[in-house]
Amino acid sequence: MTHKDTTNSNAGDLQTTVYSPESQMHTPDRLIRSMFNGLLDSRELAWRLFVRDISARYRQSILGIFWAFLPPLVTGLVFIILQSKRVVNLGETDIPYPVYVLVGTTLWQVFTEGLNAPLKSVIAAKPMLAKINFPREALIVSAFYDVLFNFLIKSVILVGIFVYFKVAVTWGLLLAPMAILILILLGISIGLLLTPLGTLYSDITQGLIVVTSFWFFITPVIYPPPQSFPYSLMSTLNPVSPILMGARDLLTKGVITNIGPFLVVSLLTIITLFIAWMIYRVALPILIERMSA
Repeated sequence: MTHKDTTNSNAGDLQTTVYSPESQMHTPDRLIRSMFNGLLDSRELAWRLFVRDISARYRQSILGIFWAFLPPLVTGLVFIILQSKRVVNLGETDIPYPVYVLVGTTLWQVFTEGLNAPLKSVIAAKPMLAKINFPREALIVSAFYDVLFNFLIKSVILVGIFVYFKVAVTWGLLLAPMAILILILLGISIGLLLTPLGTLYSDITQGLIVVTSFWFFITPVIYPPPQSFPYSLMSTLNPVSPILMGARDLLTKGVITNIGPFLVVSLLTIITLFIAWMIYRVALPILIERMSA
């Protein structure tokens, strides 16, 4: 494992990069400092990458931004019809079921986009990574911008739901963006942990499709959290459940009914994100070397 130390030389204050075979993990203080320096240096590049990706995506699409909210809308409508026709019994909710499920599927889509964003961003940048030296954090920040932009489009669904079903607007709604931000960061932190392996093996990308399909049904997205064992245990151990439920509660009721699990998972999300960031920073030089071979 090699790491670089960037300093300014005395001759003309030119930047000099020195590479050494010492692992970055042997000097964690230097590693953490370089991580935050890279984050600061990546701001402009991350924005340009985000604008480029958004422009390219919607320039080649007929429906354009409608793809951002069609998946949660269609999924939600399917379960609303099934519930209304008594084809399935998904339990009673303390808010109108259409509101419950449409808000839930929208938030779930936000989470899965965050989960897939880091890996998609790094894979798309493979040619650039092998040829250009730039702050690697730019790829992750750009991915975050992309997920946030898609959520802003999806918020059109939420506004429409609140107006149509006359959902009361409360002061708790002001805290909902914080919960949604934690949901996005939870997805990104898990996705960032998978990125090193996913860059080397395409099985990770394919496996995420299967895992998220199963994960959807063990998360209280379309049904209230189960109270009977062992189904209640699955909901308890699922890290997405308290964050998604907390965000939905704030949006629709103005209060979080599961404040304890919500705070615990929020704290674990921040810790996991930092650990995943360190692993990403340490592993990326090895990945770039393999990509260049």
